[in-house]
Amino acid sequence: MNDLSHPPSQLQYAAPPDPANIQVTEAATLPSAFLTDLALRHFARLGELKLVQITRHLGLPVSAVDGLLSSMRKLGLLEVPRRGSLEGDVSYVLTDAGQRLARLAFEKCNYVGPAPVTLPEYAARVQAQSQHLAPVRAARLQQAMGDLVIDPAKLPTLGSALNSGKAIYLYGVTGSGKTYLAEHLVKTLGGHIHVPHAIYVDGEVIQVYDPIVHHPAPPATASTRGLAHEELIDYRWVCIERPVVIAGGELTLEMLELAYDPHTRLHVAPPQMKANNGIFVVDDLGRQRVSPHELMNRWIVPLDRRVDYLALNTGTKFTVPFDVRVVFSSNLAPEELVDPAFARRLGYKINILAMDADSYHAVVAQACARSGVPPDQAGIDYLVNTLHMRNLQPFLPCLPFDVISKIADRAQYLEEPPRMTPELLEWAWANYFGRVTRS
Repeated sequence: MNDLSHPPSQLQYAAPPDPANIQVTEAATLPSAFLTDLALRHFARLGELKLVQITRHLGLPVSAVDGLLSSMRKLGLLEVPRRGSLEGDVSYVLTDAGQRLARLAFEKCNYVGPAPVTLPEYAARVQAQSQHLAPVRAARLQQAMGDLVIDPAKLPTLGSALNSGKAIYLYGVTGSGKTYLAEHLVKTLGGHIHVPHAIYVDGEVIQVYDPIVHHPAPPATASTRGLAHEELIDYRWVCIERPVVIAGGELTLEMLELAYDPHTRLHVAPPQMKANNGIFVVDDLGRQRVSPHELMNRWIVPLDRRVDYLALNTGTKFTVPFDVRVVFSSNLAPEELVDPAFARRLGYKINILAMDADSYHAVVAQACARSGVPPDQAGIDYLVNTLHMRNLQPFLPCLPFDVISKIADRAQYLEEPPRMTPELLEWAWANYFGRVTRS
């Protein structure tokens, strides 16, 4: 059954879409039998509900829910134990017959949430909020980088790569900041998008909204309540920040397909579908259990045609939009990893190098502030000019915090103020690299 980690009151939902921008076919409706089963599961789970409550849980217009409840009453599935004098102050509860059918509804599917959107609705919404509608400009990219210390000469290349719509291949040694850079790129997209709780395809439910990767936008303050207010809100969609989905060495080909749980009889969207209108990062490419060649072949069609092909457990195949900026991150140069056919589809291949000394000093200062260790110029000079030079260690942005934070750990244990002395830096360096430094 679905898990909504954020209660409805804490999420910002979608206003009705503008018909001029989002159009769906007349077939974009849910079967009445499916909606009846969904309502039965809600009543079985929650008990007595008022019209405004079941409207919120189903995420459908009041008029549609009122008609659905009337039909269920005529079928003897619902009864009205009490009725108030105010609008919508009518309570409904399952009858014995409704309880029996609710048990059968749970045997078909365990989904209890807002009504799924149809596939045409989903495709139209993704297209309407496509990330390619707003090109990245220099000012926005610089703002997105925030406190990230990066070579300014890289920014035009990154901005051009984002505007191309093609896959980006970031490569360089471990610790050079490739993944951290990729996470910042989503900030260039700007704005909020809407994702559905679930999609209905050929009688099956596919869960899309994932609170782990979909971060809700700040909720808007509603000034009105009641049935009139509920009619203006589409609770089937959740307003979120544009997503960043990261898959590392655990990625397999199976993970890129729909996952099906035979116990709940629900499908779950694959990571690239959850990343629609955002960024999908394939981290540590070349370290997955599947070969890079097989993994790359899986991406050829989506990257070329901007659609992905998925299949339900029933065998039904269908297409979904692929509006994703794909970023591959690897320690390997492109020629070591991919064949020429796929290399052509990697629109931009960007080498992330070690930092120069000036940039590294800025990262060290950030690491001191983050770890709570007061910066000491003599200590910084010792780290940069002695430890790095003695051990022939490049200036990688991952190192300062990893090393300096160990000084903070030690100070906390000894209940003494943290100090950035050469002796403590030697100790932290040895514990980080697991070896005695060169003398």
